[in-house]
Amino acid sequence: MATATVDRELIEVIAEEMAHGVETAVECWMTQIELALTDVQLTTQGRLNALREIVDSYKHLTGKAEFNCHRA
Repeated sequence: MATATVDRELIEVIAEEMAHGVETAVECWMTQIELALTDVQLTTQGRLNALREIVDSYKHLTGKAEFNCHRA
């Protein structure tokens, strides 16, 4: 029974760390997007290009060529 408790606690700690990592990554990308959208030195096309660079960087880092989530 003690092993089950330790296993559950370990799983909870790992899950919390994973969730924190995901939250940190999403916040980083959102910050990059916000900075690109609010950069007054960029033109509208420049902002779009900056967003494209963020998306392309994500795809490169993850090895994804396309996303699987589609709007309904």
